[in-house]
Amino acid sequence: MNRQAQSAVLFLLGASLLHAGTTDLYLRYVKQGLRPLVLAAGAVLIAAAVATVWYEWKRARRQKGHEAEGEGHEAEAGHTHHEPRVAWLLVLPLLALILVAPPALGSYSATRTGTALQEPLAYPALPAADPLPLSVVDYAGRAVYDHGRTLQGRRVQLTGFLALDRDGTPYLVRMALNCCAADAQPVKVALTGQVPPVLQPDTWLQVTGSYTARRAKDPVNGGPIPYIEVTEAKPAPAPKDPYDESWNS
Repeated sequence: MNRQAQSAVLFLLGASLLHAGTTDLYLRYVKQGLRPLVLAAGAVLIAAAVATVWYEWKRARRQKGHEAEGEGHEAEAGHTHHEPRVAWLLVLPLLALILVAPPALGSYSATRTGTALQEPLAYPALPAADPLPLSVVDYAGRAVYDHGRTLQGRRVQLTGFLALDRDGTPYLVRMALNCCAADAQPVKVALTGQVPPVLQPDTWLQVTGSYTARRAKDPVNGGPIPYIEVTEAKPAPAPKDPYDESWNS
């Protein structure tokens, strides 16, 4: 790879990062709060590409000056310099960004990974809405570690995607992450009550129901999985940000 090709790849990779950062595409890879870093990385790569082109242009001008002074041999040696071939590996992430926009992690990962539910640091007071919209992570934490004290007598509304356990148990799931999709882990709430008779994994659902003390153990890691007594379930559009970042907030 010569310097011109290297600068072209850097420019395209930087432009791809800027495109991802200015759209919702970056949410498939990293959490929402890292958007400034994605944009900064794209800007740095584009700046490096422009600097490389500028350097090569200046070097070409110097070569012409040397050739005019009879120093063509030394200029010729500089002209044949190439970057290591391993630099072509930069094309791989470029192709991944341009050609492959991976879907968010779904039921396949959720059923093969144990629940990552963690005990909340606190249980903030809940608003008086009816039904009360809660994240899957918030409901699960309150149901398991607070024994549903803040959920008693409330109709709650959860949104997540469906996953079916090996025995057919339906879970409503959100993938929680610390930094990026590579460390995403599922938090699961099992469904009971008026569950739709036909369930398609990875379908997004909005369920309305109430707290129940019933629990299960995750078959993967033995972690606690609370239930929700469903009174209504309907399809929901996939959210702009498919990952739940309230896990460690």
